[in-house]
Amino acid sequence: MSGRSAMVHDRALESYGFGEGHPFNPLRIRLTLELCEDLGLFEGYSFTGAEPASEEDLLSVHSLSYVRCVQEAGRGVTAERSVELERHGIGTPDNPVVPGLHEAGAHIVGAVMEATRLVMSGEAEHALCLSGGLHHAMRSRASGFCFYNDAGAAIARLKKEQPGIRVAYLDTDAHHGDGVQWMFYDDPEVLTISMHESGRYLFPGTGGIEERGRGEGLGYSVNLPLEPFTGDESWISCFEELVPEVLRAFEPDLILSQNGCDGHALDPLTHLSATTRLYEHIPRRVHDLAHDLCGGRWVATGGGGYDFWRVVPRAWTALWAAVSHAKVPEKAPADWISRWGGMGPVDLPLLMQDLAADYLPPARHRQIADKNRRTTHELLEKVLPHLE
Repeated sequence: MSGRSAMVHDRALESYGFGEGHPFNPLRIRLTLELCEDLGLFEGYSFTGAEPASEEDLLSVHSLSYVRCVQEAGRGVTAERSVELERHGIGTPDNPVVPGLHEAGAHIVGAVMEATRLVMSGEAEHALCLSGGLHHAMRSRASGFCFYNDAGAAIARLKKEQPGIRVAYLDTDAHHGDGVQWMFYDDPEVLTISMHESGRYLFPGTGGIEERGRGEGLGYSVNLPLEPFTGDESWISCFEELVPEVLRAFEPDLILSQNGCDGHALDPLTHLSATTRLYEHIPRRVHDLAHDLCGGRWVATGGGGYDFWRVVPRAWTALWAAVSHAKVPEKAPADWISRWGGMGPVDLPLLMQDLAADYLPPARHRQIADKNRRTTHELLEKVLPHLE
């Protein structure tokens, strides 16, 4: 760790994955870290390791029966138990059983908790944990490649240790941040904001603007479903209209952001049309908002992103650059291209930024932008009265 930024990572965190052929592959983290290293972005920094989360921390957001099922699954599943495990979402194509599942998931939770500890203690101003961002995990169910909810557990720990703390969770993954939302759906001290592809077209099928919280938490769940093929201009415009205003009304003590980059036009699992421009803009704006609103206290995680040769390494390098107050160079380093080139199904990018600004004809973009703008205005009208 150097200065006021921290990277929370160790090699054991790269063990959370589901094998060849599954979209969720920890190779994307290795590619990102080596890209940052070859660009000189880790100069003066050392990684901060983390211990796995305790069972007590896991039980702050997950049921005991579910944690036991995850532990059992990681030790091997008998035919007699497979039906029960599937009731918890374990052993499905999305959430397959692999050895050491519990240990790998608990380690990620512990790493994100360490990142929040560093920031809240003042040891770091900003912290990044790329392995975090498993936002679909529910209290008693695995979902969307996620078994334990790292952000949920980190927020629960903060609330326990610092009663009254106000945490803003900002999720710009292409998929709705449903697991974190539901864990704090009635809590006015946790604001969840999710900008994602509309659930009409994409897993998990939730995240409409009518999901605004309940009870005392009404207005503290903010969802902006974006139209398929939304590009940089519309996404950035909606972000700027929505996020700063809602965060200012909430007045957070900490911002925890999930930085999935699966909204890129090249991602194989979604239908959005962002470029690397978006994934440079969002973290730099979150960085500025953290300084404006909560003394710079910002914890960032990774998340989705399934073109892990061309998209994820560049997007998450831009994320680390924002966290560490660095500039992203223009060209990808020759050493990185030489080391990894030819190992994947596509050519590695030679430039750190995409050249194309848009992936759709302008007329179609205008229709999408108009729909997104109307949705943003309707959402602000519905949630701001509850926050002010």
